[in-house]
Amino acid sequence: MAAGRDGPCRTGPRTAADRHEAQRDTRVHPSSGRPGLENAIVTADAAHPQHANGLWLRGQGAHYIAVVKGNHPGLLKQLRKLPWADIALDHKDRTRGRGRLEVRHLKTAAFRHLDHPGARQALRVMRRRKDLTGNKLTIERLHFVTSLPPGAASGARIAARLRGHWKIENQLHHVRDTTFAEDSSTVRAGRLPRVMAGLRNLAISVCRQDGRTNIAAASRHHARHPGRPLVTLGWT
Repeated sequence: MAAGRDGPCRTGPRTAADRHEAQRDTRVHPSSGRPGLENAIVTADAAHPQHANGLWLRGQGAHYIAVVKGNHPGLLKQLRKLPWADIALDHKDRTRGRGRLEVRHLKTAAFRHLDHPGARQALRVMRRRKDLTGNKLTIERLHFVTSLPPGAASGARIAARLRGHWKIENQLHHVRDTTFAEDSSTVRAGRLPRVMAGLRNLAISVCRQDGRTNIAAASRHHARHPGRPLVTLGWT
């Protein structure tokens, strides 16, 4: 979960065990709240669009943009059935890099009967990715709900918020899933999965602050000598 208005960022659970805990309790508790959420725009992954979270955020004066996936089948079905083909394009952008071209289309639809607290609009993002080396084309459609009323934020601003959230996903969660093989972790008891996720976040952050961009290479470098992590941390 990430809060906008150039504000704080928080990440949701990502390991298989974390996701299991998330299914049990991903409500935002008052004790975990941060001050100054009024008028913030909070983006959230699929573990967080729960009614309690929506009610809490709106109670704090914050708005949310939450992706809806298969763990919310009723709401996802409702979003997919909207007449997207008849809805005008709200924003389009394209990026080129890392050997691929990506084009993103954003559509927004005002809808007062979405099954989520305070939801005022439905969003659909269609991403077309073309591999420039093998010419492979992939198309992905993502659906969102937001409490932002029509006209409160432009399509460009909403798209920027979503890209910022995906940047967090790519720079943090993807690294945890691949470099640290979180999904294969056998640590599943109690709060240990969250503790391990925090330690992985710490390791990634320390490496990035040290100027490392390849976290896998940085991990191998530090693993080869027990003194290297201490040097990076400035403890020697």
